Amino acid sequence: MMLDSTNRLRRALSYVLVCIFALLLISPKAMARDKKTDMLASADACRKELETSSKDMKFRKNWMKCIGRYENITRRFPASEDAAWSLYRVGNLYVGLFGFSARPADLDKAIESFEGLVKRHPGHSLADDAQYSIGIIYFRHKNDLVQAYRSFLKIEVNYPDGDMVPGAKRMLEDIAVALGENEATRIPVQGEKPGGDYATVTDIRYWSSQNYTRVVIDLDRAVNYTHASLEPNAEAERPRRLYVDLDKTHIKKDIEREIPIRDGLLQRARAALNTPDTVRVVLDIESMKDYRIFHLLDPFRIVLDVERPQDRIKETKLTRKSTTRKARNGILISKEPEPDVSLARQLGLGIRRIVIDPGHGGKDPGCYVGGGIYEKDLVLNAAKRLAKQMKEKFGFEVFLTRSKDIFLSLEQRTAIANMRKADLFISIHVNAHKDERVNGIETYFLNMATDQGAITVAARENATTEKNMSDLQVIIRDLMLNNKINESSKLAHEIQQNVLSRLSGRYRRVKDLGVKQAPFYVLTGASMPAVLVEIGFITNKTERKRITTREYQDHVASGICDAVENYVKKVSETLT
Repeated sequence: MMLDSTNRLRRALSYVLVCIFALLLISPKAMARDKKTDMLASADACRKELETSSKDMKFRKNWMKCIGRYENITRRFPASEDAAWSLYRVGNLYVGLFGFSARPADLDKAIESFEGLVKRHPGHSLADDAQYSIGIIYFRHKNDLVQAYRSFLKIEVNYPDGDMVPGAKRMLEDIAVALGENEATRIPVQGEKPGGDYATVTDIRYWSSQNYTRVVIDLDRAVNYTHASLEPNAEAERPRRLYVDLDKTHIKKDIEREIPIRDGLLQRARAALNTPDTVRVVLDIESMKDYRIFHLLDPFRIVLDVERPQDRIKETKLTRKSTTRKARNGILISKEPEPDVSLARQLGLGIRRIVIDPGHGGKDPGCYVGGGIYEKDLVLNAAKRLAKQMKEKFGFEVFLTRSKDIFLSLEQRTAIANMRKADLFISIHVNAHKDERVNGIETYFLNMATDQGAITVAARENATTEKNMSDLQVIIRDLMLNNKINESSKLAHEIQQNVLSRLSGRYRRVKDLGVKQAPFYVLTGASMPAVLVEIGFITNKTERKRITTREYQDHVASGICDAVENYVKKVSETLT
């Protein structure tokens, strides 16, 4: 009897030891996974209970309790699958809470959560859903059509195969129509007259040199405007003035209304109500040859370019003094180059200074794919290599619009080229397409778009909708006489041909997509030949691997250098 009891005790102890040993074999990761699953189940239960109780939804604390449970998961397990779901649930909960609280801060929290999902889990199946939700918040609740279309446009570019693309396209079409309709249908912004349909001047910016100034008037919506130049009034002690009248517009209270410029070209810019319904922006002029005015979309802004008379332009520290020489029938090119003279001088035509523009930058990543590959980084590297080759080969003065990862507006990039008095402007970009099989090289110059593909590329690079391209094409038509369209076309063809020649000799199946015309904001207002080069598709697996390499970027740079040399020689020949 005692023996049986002893055996039973031994078997019980053995069982306990086996269980303990089994528990010891369970990894901490497995235990954490179980804990995480329990936490998500608890948060989901809280949310479902809240959503089924109209009484509980009236109290903020109940919403915050569920939000807190999800946020606990994102803090403890930030890289997990459950964290992605939690961020999505938190965003939706804040949107739901806004329906009861009407607090704009709740919408901001929702956007923050959705953006967190997009940034931290870009490859997750919910990423495009989160991006779509951001667009809906801006469209439906914040009435910010510009931010809304940008959000939906990102879906089409970044998630071309996602299930949210059809809905995003429909929203883009609706927003394009809304932006083009009578602005009176829009909800008034804060600070407008009750029931009014007034726009607001939100900022006045400028970039300036001794011979060129660009002033940009930022508004929160599109407006009708008129402009004129007024002659000086000696009796009233008023200088020559250039003014722009903005219909049905007010001025944001906290912006600077009088901006001293004093660059020898403009004295100052000032803004004030001219009538109860009209804002007048005035530029007091010291010396002006001519001016151009046009507007850009998304967001709406009015651009004024002012130039100094040619006989009063002085050599500035941005330029290099040239050697005086006689010219015969235009420009004379030496048959026997002087050994101590740079190739830039030998080529003639005064091509001494080039501005290279690496697209995007800072908060604007451009096109990107998983793995942290961003257009803004690729084009910056390529632009630096191009600048180095041009300096070494030609002795050009070469300037980059940006030399690091910073944001520049599209209008600022052209302003930099104009202020530098550049002889050529080359903007470097990387392409993208919803069909990953699409590949190739293409080069653009400023003009009306000639095909749908060109419109699509211009819309993406301009960060605007394709429907708004028609408005820009009218602007381009008006500016065409002031822009060197023919020279830009010749430079574009040289770049396309020479880059292809360099790449085709080293890589298989390099596709020629040709030279195209399109209305690019970044080229608008450039006073020199200007082109935009798309050096490959980041969405194509083969080209993506090439673009990220130093060798490929060097070959692209060499091709552009060959093109510039050929371009200058050919144009020189037509003048001699």
